[in-house]
Amino acid sequence: MSAVPQDAVAVPQDDFAVGEVLEISGEPARRRRGWLMRRLLVFADVVGLVAAYLAAIVAIAPNTGSDTVHSQWEIALFLACLPLWVVLFRVHGLYDRDEEHTDHSTVDDVVGVFQAVTLGTWSFLVLTSIFELPHPSLPRLVFFWIAAVLLVPLLRAVARILGRRHAAYIQNVIVVGSGQVARLLDEKVMKHPEYGLRILGFVDRQNDSFVDQGAVPTIGTPADLPELVRSRSVQRVVIAFSTDTHVETLDIIRSLQDADVQIDIVPRMFEVLGAGAQMHTIEGIPLVGLAAPKLSGSSRFLKRSLDVAGATVGLVLLSPILAATALWIKLDSSGPVFFRQVRMGHGGETFRVFKFRTMVRDAEDRKAELATMNMHATGDPRMFKVPNDPRVTRAGALLRRWRIDELPQLLNVLKGDMSLVGPRPLILDEDQFVERWARRRLDLKPGMTGLWQVLGASDIPFDEMTKLDYLYVTNWSLREDLRLIFLTVPALARTRAAY
Repeated sequence: MSAVPQDAVAVPQDDFAVGEVLEISGEPARRRRGWLMRRLLVFADVVGLVAAYLAAIVAIAPNTGSDTVHSQWEIALFLACLPLWVVLFRVHGLYDRDEEHTDHSTVDDVVGVFQAVTLGTWSFLVLTSIFELPHPSLPRLVFFWIAAVLLVPLLRAVARILGRRHAAYIQNVIVVGSGQVARLLDEKVMKHPEYGLRILGFVDRQNDSFVDQGAVPTIGTPADLPELVRSRSVQRVVIAFSTDTHVETLDIIRSLQDADVQIDIVPRMFEVLGAGAQMHTIEGIPLVGLAAPKLSGSSRFLKRSLDVAGATVGLVLLSPILAATALWIKLDSSGPVFFRQVRMGHGGETFRVFKFRTMVRDAEDRKAELATMNMHATGDPRMFKVPNDPRVTRAGALLRRWRIDELPQLLNVLKGDMSLVGPRPLILDEDQFVERWARRRLDLKPGMTGLWQVLGASDIPFDEMTKLDYLYVTNWSLREDLRLIFLTVPALARTRAAY
């Protein structure tokens, strides 16, 4: 439950009573998140495929009357094959993950959609050619393929936005355990309503010790779990480090096998398990494999190639925005356009980061007088973040809100000081508090974005931020970099303070 979905929208949490039976079109609670999302996604896929095919027909029209008749048979055959397209998407697992994974997003579907559309498109051409059936010309088929690859994910994103606004998307959750991990899980769920989870309570054998802690109560013991699942319309049970023994935990899981409920297990040592962890087996014993936390030469080459290509394209495409922003800063307040600050970089080497200036000229000199306004002063003074900072200029407030002030860091990426994706670039006053294993975050170059940006930026506590950086560095993959780049765009669009 770590990554915020790309199509995240807040879902209403207080429109239903706890344990209420949800209804869709007069039907009972069995029509829940999975039922809703599968139908919305099937509809989105069918509309996307048909729209792409019609666009291909309009873009590449037939030349003669005989071609027109041929196209009519071709369209009829394509429509008749739509159920096979849905089966193909199902084989690629594109309809079940919204119910199983709380943080699933359209970005996670892109590779699967590309594979399904590619396989379906060229299989359609091959089979119709073999059986001498009407089939589109190669230019029309290529147009359809490109259009479908673009349209289907777009419509899937729209379907998810609509689905997450529906009452059926909410899942009632019971957490097995009531200790620190269970409370941390509850805290994260409360901060991210877009997951569509409502934690009803904890169950634990030591329930008397935890009843009054926090907003979520302990509502029973593991023995009560099957009845609680049934009576409170629970769709998800999370096992989070309860006080039960291994055998007792297995008994809990087995007692729920006949219930229509999703079971999630927080793994031991979850602090080191990232996206790069892979499951494999030895004679039926499942193992979680962690790759050696060191990038090969080819991996570093691929990462650097992505950085150079991305930064170059970004600077070219964003040049009008960069020029307009520079002019606005000069007109808004006195001082230089750019702000340069020393940050800790790869291997412990410092560098100067480029940013658009968002504060008054003497902002650094006034930092001490704002110490009492630091939002972390009472909790974690290692970080200095001031809400409604009086030093921020009028232009600076808007630039920070949309992270436009960070765009000049593309120059740092081209220079090789930074990467498009990586650990958060800390100032030296913050870096001095990073110790021991957490300093592995410096094995890769700091990034313009990363897990910390996608999951909350300034809202994330210091210790959690360093853990996220450690997970990123020790589980690096090119696919994860691309995923985080795509997830950054909607993350920036969410309403969130920038300090």
